[in-house]
Amino acid sequence: MLFFQLTWESFRFAVTALKSNLTRTILSLLGVTVGIFAIIAVFTLVDSLEGKIKSSFAFLGTNVMRVDRFPFASGPQDYPWWKYFRRPPGTFAEYKFIEERLKNAEGVTISASSNATVQAGSNAFEGMALTGVAYTYSDVYEVALEEGRYFSESEINASRNLAILGKKIANTLYPNQPPIGKEVKIKGMKFTIIGIFEEEGEGFLDLPSKDEACLIPYGAFTKMYYTGRNGLEPTIAAKGMETDIGLVALENELTGLMRAKRGLKPTEENDFALNKTEFIQNAIGSIFDVISIAGWVIGGFSILVGGFGIANIMFVSVRERTNIIGIQKSLGAKNYFILFQFLFEAICLSLIGGGTGILLVYGISFIPLGTLELTLSFTNIILGLGVSSIIGVVAGIVPATLAARMDPVEAIRTA
Repeated sequence: MLFFQLTWESFRFAVTALKSNLTRTILSLLGVTVGIFAIIAVFTLVDSLEGKIKSSFAFLGTNVMRVDRFPFASGPQDYPWWKYFRRPPGTFAEYKFIEERLKNAEGVTISASSNATVQAGSNAFEGMALTGVAYTYSDVYEVALEEGRYFSESEINASRNLAILGKKIANTLYPNQPPIGKEVKIKGMKFTIIGIFEEEGEGFLDLPSKDEACLIPYGAFTKMYYTGRNGLEPTIAAKGMETDIGLVALENELTGLMRAKRGLKPTEENDFALNKTEFIQNAIGSIFDVISIAGWVIGGFSILVGGFGIANIMFVSVRERTNIIGIQKSLGAKNYFILFQFLFEAICLSLIGGGTGILLVYGISFIPLGTLELTLSFTNIILGLGVSSIIGVVAGIVPATLAARMDPVEAIRTA
């Protein structure tokens, strides 16, 4: 109890000292305020941007591996595009071969896409992302519907002219009307609407959005578009199982099946690429890691200046209160009591500066930035307060130690 009582007294002494020199306190905490503001502002911006961009790539799916001609991961200096260009695209026959034999996957599908214009009466929507899909598309990619339903297997196999539309397209073609059961026209062919995607909102960086997308059966798509080497290239994709080696097992099995289907000899290299969708998200994360380091460097200089400012103020404070320190020690104050008294003062000063910087970041989070919404996370708040506390300890430990080690007789004699 005595320890806590002395600690509380030390804290009160620190707060009283800060109040008695308000101007000096404000000036000395400006450096910490600017430093914490810079670091947390950069981290908040980075987290918000990274989250927004990664969510915009959600259309690629998670834990998904694609069979393509061109690999995602390859450096620009050694990218033999001419070799990849000569590779054959995936085919529906290869998809069926893989679907029948693939074991280490939750699902495998094939799809092909193109931009198209869709019409309904006098209304039209240009630039729609039209995708022809197999029945297993929903096993690999998320298909969240606001209303209506997904295709049945028999409808896909029969290549029925059915469509699932994005919310924005449905509102454009049938404003203030229920779109389910209505007809739309795509490249002169009529399609019946059976479902509407959940609304995603405005996209980011012009990336595809389900609001401007349309799904139709793969067979119906091939009636309108030629697919293959000289046409639109279909994409075979498989979703790995939720295990530690899910994608590894999937990659090994896919490689074996594709080589077997294409009749590649053991000495021949693969004429296809297996691309993990996580590669794009990891690449985005790496870019933002560099930006975060830049934020630490920028804010670090301001914090360094602020730390020196706090240390300087603490040395001045120790000198001004040397007499009081001598009196306190002569009355029985322990060394740790004097140490805590000045250390708490430095920490309080730094925390006030850090808290002010965090409040400023919270304030700018309300500034509208188009589709980007800044969010100050609890992790960043703890980080800001933690860095502030460390700066306070580092800046105050030396003057606090000097004060604690003073000889009481010599301290009282100092006028």
